[in-house]
Amino acid sequence: MDRPDVRQITDSRVLAAMSHPLRRRLMDVLKVHGPSTVGLLAERTDQAPANVSHHLKVLAAADLVTEAPELARDRRERWWRLVTRALRWSNVDFDADPADRAVADAATSLNLDRHVALARAWHAADESTQATWNDAPFSTDHWLRLTPEELAELSREMIDLLRRWADRDLPDDDADRRTVFVFVHGVPARP
Repeated sequence: MDRPDVRQITDSRVLAAMSHPLRRRLMDVLKVHGPSTVGLLAERTDQAPANVSHHLKVLAAADLVTEAPELARDRRERWWRLVTRALRWSNVDFDADPADRAVADAATSLNLDRHVALARAWHAADESTQATWNDAPFSTDHWLRLTPEELAELSREMIDLLRRWADRDLPDDDADRRTVFVFVHGVPARP
């Protein structure tokens, strides 16, 4: 499932850099809104510009974000963009060193916490906000009997389906399209 737009992380220092709630959120904002200035990122995350700037430097040191000087209107304006739109890691890649494995476990936990927090925020939204979406938001779960190879195949199919929706050309129809967060987990478990 190698894709040039997906970075495989095997360095625990990179995982540690992204394993901070604000840094994770900054990366999400850059993914959704594209290149941004510190001021725009501060506004979109309700953070102080100095705090955002500090965290961008940590992400840049890990080669997760980079400056986009071609977007600046003058020398004072600094724009930032993601280096790669998608990241992946396998905790197994960090098994050789207990400290590295602890970082990978923390990154996985933060990732799951972020997913659940976004779903909880939707369910806590007021009725008028929820009503604008009618019955469109969804959740589903299924118990399947799969081999590891079948689960990998299902994973590829789900990722390809979501990628198709993410990469599609948006029609020029003046429809009010808003950002929607979709997450899927497929993990071996016991009921």
